Amino acid sequence: MGVSTVPHFVFMGTPGFAVPTLERMVEAGCAVSAVFTQPDRAKGRGGALATPAVKDAALRLNLPVHQPERVKRPEVVEQIRALAPDVIVVVGYGQIIPKAILDIPPRGIINVHASLLPKYRGAAPIQWAIANGETRTGVTTMKINEGLDTGDVLLQWETEIAPEETAPQLSGRLAAAGADLLVKTLAELSTIHPHPQNDAQASYARILKREDGKIDWHHPAREILNRVRGFDPWPGAYGFLRGQRFQVWCASVGDAQLPPGALRVINKNLYAGCGSGETLELQEVQLEGKKRMPAAAFLNGITLAESEALQ
Repeated sequence: MGVSTVPHFVFMGTPGFAVPTLERMVEAGCAVSAVFTQPDRAKGRGGALATPAVKDAALRLNLPVHQPERVKRPEVVEQIRALAPDVIVVVGYGQIIPKAILDIPPRGIINVHASLLPKYRGAAPIQWAIANGETRTGVTTMKINEGLDTGDVLLQWETEIAPEETAPQLSGRLAAAGADLLVKTLAELSTIHPHPQNDAQASYARILKREDGKIDWHHPAREILNRVRGFDPWPGAYGFLRGQRFQVWCASVGDAQLPPGALRVINKNLYAGCGSGETLELQEVQLEGKKRMPAAAFLNGITLAESEALQ
């Protein structure tokens, strides 16, 4: 089946990760009859409404946008049924797709997921893959069923995770690759043989919590560094200095030796002690109430005691 022979698509997505897929579908000539995304939400201290990235993209592409509070409501199901899509494409929509909608498109609902399923099912596959020290990942197109990322796999694309690559950097690469993979999947849908996932090999990438970013300075330096990379920008990787939150934005494995949590200036460089006497050289940090800054600028504004330690 070529893309041009599929007359009707509905797209469901919300975050920036989903935007390249929507753009590539339009570029490839897919007839997207409607875009469903999450409602605008209050954001920041001022509580101003923020629009989802997919909404901004859809309006720019002159596509109709719908933002139901709950996609499972009967009137929303009927709205989608009336659109009569042949295929529904879902990328990070943010709500469980109910069976009533799963049954609508005759060619199924296709999802772009940012891992090599069955590894890292769930909400935060990019972040946990980096935080857990994985060296390879990828994107998967799959048929959505009633489980959580458990549907049959269509196509996969694999890539190496660079040693210093952060979650935003990897996300950008996977978003672009996922867009290409989705268009390829649509073009070859009639010849692809879906294959079931091996549940015995599955792992789960749960949604991140603020406390996930709290650094345990007794862990190995590389393990802590992986969390710095994986939890950028939220929840971040942080400890506490003099009772204030101290976020580590950028670091590398150091060559000094210090006890866990010890904070020292050695040859004008800032080091934090980790497990087994290892260290991280802190390159970019942020003390609570201050701006994110290079370690050298941070040291210009503070005098560290010999016994200074991060908690």
